[in-house]
Amino acid sequence: MAKVLGIGGLFFKANDTQATMQWYVRVLGLELTDWGGVVFQPAGLAAQPGAGTVFSAMGSDTDYFAPSTKDFMFNFVVDDLDGVLAHCKACGVEPVKLFPEDANGRFAHIMDPDGRKIELWQPKPMPAA
Repeated sequence: MAKVLGIGGLFFKANDTQATMQWYVRVLGLELTDWGGVVFQPAGLAAQPGAGTVFSAMGSDTDYFAPSTKDFMFNFVVDDLDGVLAHCKACGVEPVKLFPEDANGRFAHIMDPDGRKIELWQPKPMPAA
């Protein structure tokens, strides 16, 4: 049977697309392509043991996305959570939540200028299967 291989893209609405994308460049260091989007190559994720792309539904009553009122959030894999948070702070962006390290690694939440929650995840290597 034919099957889905992964997530090929994530597209979202923004109040001011150029300002929003420039915020992601300035605060999170994303690199824009000539056409204005970002392409994450598989090698970057593969270099982080324990990282993967998660696709999961949460209950409609979850408060995990708060204070965002959006129905989704972004989760970005990072190689150095402390370093990313320090850069965010230098850009005037403070975390809305920090989590203690757990079996999956370390997490922190920030908000983008349009009110979307962003989860930053520094994965912990997964045990061998």
